[in-house]
Amino acid sequence: MNFEEAKIRAQQLTQEINYHNNRYYNLDSPEISDYEYDMLLRELENIEEEYPQLITTSSPTQRVGGEKGEKFSPVVHTVVMESLHDSFSDDELRDFDRKVREVIPEVQYVVEPKFDGLSVSVEYQNGVFVRGSTRGDGSVGEDVTDNLLTIKSLPKRLKNAPEFLEVRGEVYMSVANFEKIVEEQENNNQKAFKNPRNAAAGSLRQKDSKITEKRNLDIFIFNIQRVNGKNFKTHKESLDYLKALGFPTAFYNTFDNIEDVLKEIERIDKRRGDLPCDIDGAVVKVNDLEQRKLLGSTSKFPKWAEAYKYPPEEKETKLLNIEINVGRTGALTPVGIFEPVLLAGTTVSRAVLHNEDFIKERDIHIGDYVKIRKAGEIIPEVLSLSKRGIDTKPFVFPKICPSCGSKVIKEEGEAVFRCTNTDCPAQLLRHLIHFSSRDAMDIDGLGPAVLEQLVSKKLINSFSDLYRLKAQDIEQLERMGEKSAINLINAIEKSKEAEIYRIIYALGIRHIGQKAAKILCEHFLSIDSIISAGLDEISTIDGFGDIMAKSVVDYFSLAQTQKLIDELKDLGVKMSPLISKKNSGIFNNKTFVLTGTLSQFTRNEASAIIEQNGGKTSSSVSKKTDYVLAGEEAGSKLTKAIKLGVKVISEEEFLNMINNK
Repeated sequence: MNFEEAKIRAQQLTQEINYHNNRYYNLDSPEISDYEYDMLLRELENIEEEYPQLITTSSPTQRVGGEKGEKFSPVVHTVVMESLHDSFSDDELRDFDRKVREVIPEVQYVVEPKFDGLSVSVEYQNGVFVRGSTRGDGSVGEDVTDNLLTIKSLPKRLKNAPEFLEVRGEVYMSVANFEKIVEEQENNNQKAFKNPRNAAAGSLRQKDSKITEKRNLDIFIFNIQRVNGKNFKTHKESLDYLKALGFPTAFYNTFDNIEDVLKEIERIDKRRGDLPCDIDGAVVKVNDLEQRKLLGSTSKFPKWAEAYKYPPEEKETKLLNIEINVGRTGALTPVGIFEPVLLAGTTVSRAVLHNEDFIKERDIHIGDYVKIRKAGEIIPEVLSLSKRGIDTKPFVFPKICPSCGSKVIKEEGEAVFRCTNTDCPAQLLRHLIHFSSRDAMDIDGLGPAVLEQLVSKKLINSFSDLYRLKAQDIEQLERMGEKSAINLINAIEKSKEAEIYRIIYALGIRHIGQKAAKILCEHFLSIDSIISAGLDEISTIDGFGDIMAKSVVDYFSLAQTQKLIDELKDLGVKMSPLISKKNSGIFNNKTFVLTGTLSQFTRNEASAIIEQNGGKTSSSVSKKTDYVLAGEEAGSKLTKAIKLGVKVISEEEFLNMINNK
């Protein structure tokens, strides 16, 4: 391409990469795979190499992608936490070796696995852990000391330690722990983590360290940043010293030539399935620390190290069958069953096919050969049809639920089929997990493991059965003694006092979240009023639409729903009306819309403050909106507010309104 074309493309790539940097580093919610991101960055690097005049100090090729967030105090790194340049082929790594040997003819390399987590600095004074911080932009990070204290594998005290020591490590979430958390999130109908890296990053950057502690994070230490009173000649010596101090370190080996390095990288690749954590490559570092000084660094990367990134592994396999799973909301999800194939170190034989449209778009039949890979190196996904098999047959969605035999429907505008039976056995466990969750009935101690035992032993078959349980029923469960059983019975008894909106939310009515449940219960003060309300009356409630109203009416029109409500009442569930709001609040009758990332509050915290002061929040901007509270990265809602002339306020203005009330 010519210079003008290159300039336009470089600008496009810069905008796109900056967007994905923010999603990855700051929001912990990437939209593309690491490989797709790497290819965008590589394309920009190639353009800048051909046209150096296009390089700017703000280019993504010249700086680390993360930034210091607003939730935590800033930490200025005395030693810059650099990123690494990536190689994607053997020849690219040989080219790295050639450049090194132009300066250092005789060189030895250390090869280590490359962890896919969140890079942190950890500081010790006289052997005591005093501070921990994220990498941020490499120069300034975030103070996450309290959250790092929750990581059991990170030493809090060191024996025979120097006066001061700063180390660098990678916080990660084990694959086993990740899969367990994702299962719990799916059971609770929550948005599930995409991969262990995002799970680790999001968990470490929580304002509440108790949440971090529950996520069971781990850490590997891989470098000494600063140390008083100790000198090392090689990187390997420093790693041996870290291991002797009790730090968790990965395996590492030294090699004198690049061909042996490549063999080690291949060996690490084959070991990936045996490792407890996710790795996305290997790191090659010059071993001699004095030689590193001669090689130096660019503005972003050290010239003495290179990351070798493994490409996403794709395999062909035969689709043997498609099974149907029934979820908590009654959604029927097709799951592909394949001939087992080794992929990214583990054997894969199943993958979610999402919905009917997904299968039709890829023209997949049972008996076909398909291409699969692991998204984020963890979750198997079907990419495309590879080739048509012999005697294949198209998959046809069942007309009845495979679990209970009830009618299956596909509503207009939706991609999924659903079972119409709310008492469907396949939905029972997920319904119970949701019913007992913190935002619903908040029954402490009644987690998925306990509920699964209660269901399998046929001690409960519905929500109402929870309130029929006796302590002796619970005592027979694994890991549940007399005291635990009594505590759980007390927690179940306490939940009978829950306000009505919690019960409405706990019932799991489609399209009705906790906020919608509150709005509904503020309008109708009793469960009987809700049951007897018509479609027209509910759809006129501010914040409700026709779909939500129909969902409520349809649910409460079912005979089994009315029977359940009567049973809950008879068992002592009070369904207390919401306490009336005070009409003297500073936000009385004011409607807020929250958009963007808030730095002083979570969205739930800001919403609670608004409601406590007589106001309410909405998810969409209209002429009836009084204020739009806009944080960073505010998008279409902010644009619409400006277009409609709705008053837009910052967090600072919001705080002033609260403080000056």
